[in-house]
Amino acid sequence: MVVISVLNPKGGSGKTTLTTNLAQALHLRGSKVLIVDSDPQGSARDWHAASAANPLPLVSLDRANNIKTLSSMIGSYDHIVLDGAAKLEDIIAAAIKVSDFILIPVQPSPYDIWAASDLVDFIKARQEVTDGSPKAAFVITRHIEGTRLGDDVRDALDEYGLPVLSTAITQRQVYPQTASEGRTVFEGGNTKAHDEIDALANEVIGMLADAGHGEAKDGTHG
Repeated sequence: MVVISVLNPKGGSGKTTLTTNLAQALHLRGSKVLIVDSDPQGSARDWHAASAANPLPLVSLDRANNIKTLSSMIGSYDHIVLDGAAKLEDIIAAAIKVSDFILIPVQPSPYDIWAASDLVDFIKARQEVTDGSPKAAFVITRHIEGTRLGDDVRDALDEYGLPVLSTAITQRQVYPQTASEGRTVFEGGNTKAHDEIDALANEVIGMLADAGHGEAKDGTHG
């Protein structure tokens, strides 16, 4: 089992959008995937409840002690994708401890970049006592095509010493449209959105493989 947490203490960074779409990308590759909603606001739960045909199981673990129970699910799933809470340090700290990989969504805004500072410190402190685990990377979200903001954000994030994924998630109407229906961009008919989520999944799986988790490109164990 591999635990991927999507974390950023700042609200509105796109955590739930990334969680649901990444989980579906892994599911479509044949992986057994569980979504965990750790945010008491329950955005992922609302998304899940919006479609009776949702193929992905979801559990709500919105207390730090509950998140620790993820270890009991080893063997039941290939991937667990956790939607992180905003501003709740105890839940974020618990998620970091159980994670194999942390995806940090950041909008092209100085406020979002600054807000990531404490999270990076938490992750690096954990890595120091666990021989570099969990791995972590930034992903730029709500990028506006035709602007240089993405490049500026990459330059700023480089100072944190964590990799920035090559894939950026562009601001597209298909993301909120499909979310409101409990779906993902894979059902939304937007090829560009489909391709960028697939590219994101490829990068995450590649980094997990490099870290020794042995995840093949189709989502199966290597």
